[in-house]
Amino acid sequence: MKVFRLKWLASCFGFILLVGGALSCAGPEPVAEQEGQSKGTDRILPAFTDITAEAGLGEFWYENGATGEKWFPESMGSGGGFIDYDGDGWIDILLVGGGTWSEREDELVPALWLYRNNGDGTFSLRTDEAGLGGIFAYGLGISVADYDNDGDEDFYFTTLHDNMLFRNDGGRFTDVGQASGAIGEPAWSTNAIFFDADQDGWLDLYVGNYVDWSIEDDLWCTLDGVTKSYCTPELYSGIPSRFYRNNGDGTFIDQTEAAGFLPAPGKTLGAAELDFNKDGWPDLVVACDTQRNLLYENNGDGTFTEKGAISGIAYDENGGARAGMGIDVGIVDHTGEETVFVGNFSREMIGVFRHVGNGLFIDRAAVSKIGRPSLLTLTFGLFLFDPDLDGDLDLFTANGHVQVEIDHTEDGITYKEPPHLFINRGDGIFEDVAKAAGGVLSRPIVGRGAAYADIDRDGDQDILITTNNGPAYLWRNDQQNGHFLRVQLEGRQSNRNAIGIRIVAVVGDRRMERRIRTGSSFLSQMEKTVTFGLGASTIIDSLIIYWRNGRVARFADVGADQEVRIVEGADTLERQPLPGLVALAAP
Repeated sequence: MKVFRLKWLASCFGFILLVGGALSCAGPEPVAEQEGQSKGTDRILPAFTDITAEAGLGEFWYENGATGEKWFPESMGSGGGFIDYDGDGWIDILLVGGGTWSEREDELVPALWLYRNNGDGTFSLRTDEAGLGGIFAYGLGISVADYDNDGDEDFYFTTLHDNMLFRNDGGRFTDVGQASGAIGEPAWSTNAIFFDADQDGWLDLYVGNYVDWSIEDDLWCTLDGVTKSYCTPELYSGIPSRFYRNNGDGTFIDQTEAAGFLPAPGKTLGAAELDFNKDGWPDLVVACDTQRNLLYENNGDGTFTEKGAISGIAYDENGGARAGMGIDVGIVDHTGEETVFVGNFSREMIGVFRHVGNGLFIDRAAVSKIGRPSLLTLTFGLFLFDPDLDGDLDLFTANGHVQVEIDHTEDGITYKEPPHLFINRGDGIFEDVAKAAGGVLSRPIVGRGAAYADIDRDGDQDILITTNNGPAYLWRNDQQNGHFLRVQLEGRQSNRNAIGIRIVAVVGDRRMERRIRTGSSFLSQMEKTVTFGLGASTIIDSLIIYWRNGRVARFADVGADQEVRIVEGADTLERQPLPGLVALAAP
């Protein structure tokens, strides 16, 4: 009975009353909020072009090692993302190559593929030159950040067994994982996220772990009663995630229990940083596969208290746990409150949880009009961005099933699935325009990881998608409507990447807010430069940076269509060239 009451409490919409010893929950939001008109059909839809081959990524293939045995990890796929490894200002691409079950050298596959951005719309493979060649592991995800504050971007690499931490020394990487203390016991790790938990200027590390699995313990599952299919995680024991505190000298210490991250159910697939209670300390929200979502509130000293169930974010509206996959957080309406988006399994809506104050979240999947269109798809990677540069955050999702046979065993659900592109009306109500936009947005794929970056430096955000046992896709954003401002931050007392720093742009009566973060999506890494879409506006009235030490930097009347760099304490805007924008303007 206690378990039922706890789950029922977690699904409440709004505030909670305690009357005569009984729990009462306020009803859903008024129907009137659900009845707004969608954006006009005469608007210009976002347009993306597949440039994978012409950009030089055509040879990449994620290898899951499948030989017909249906080992559980084969269904997972991998992530990838963006890193400026050589510090030239052009964002590069790092992809996870997968792995095999063979120990024969001629059957091993590269664990990592590093592509250098040539600055002309193409990329060149530089894996060996950067010190990442000859690495063989069943890889899963990456998280990119300057953990040692030396000015170049390092990355953490999660695998099925032994994770790795690659230190960047001027564009060449060295695996310092074991020496750093940030590895721990071999485990099936998934999502990793760098964030400054204790606000000391050094990035700490949270590493999501999945389940206790081995070939010897692999279970036999089936969809048709005859042939083996991939099992789902309910049948396996979860492995709790780990938390590593940065000592500030290149090493980490495992403080999982001391920081409040135990006990935990494991089966983690996504994690994102947020500050839902607006106290200036970074909190953490975690998506767990077939387990409750977790919400770790920072106690103001780098330790955490888990409040997922009492906050309303742990379960669906019926009090059940869902298959939490990718995750992202952002402010998508005029309330100023953060909304958490969680990708789930087919026949489970994407989770949409908005903070309403006092530590409580409401489930807005149906109200936001994201729930029903996402009901039959299986979403792994997802992220918030502004592809149409109108100033509000839209939602992209990479979809694809885990069961190859699903086309023949369940009506309405397919193995390959097209993505969703939910365009925000401006008030947290969305419309999926992927089918209407057509092109690559209507292409069925076995989507897994997803990330965005401005690869061609023309001011808009392009998309990178990874697939399971397949290629990666690079989709160029061909948006040519709407003004923008791109902002780079460099910390001094804060961590060098300014992870966790809040940026606010005010245009007229519109207030836009962004945070610089790692993690989010599914096993993938987004760029760290922030893009503000300005629509028809050509001036930002106020640009405000909230640094870690309480210092606030303000800039007035900032011009549009440029990229600026702001160094903590300098109080100046350094304009960065945008060659891609110049090329678009040329006759």
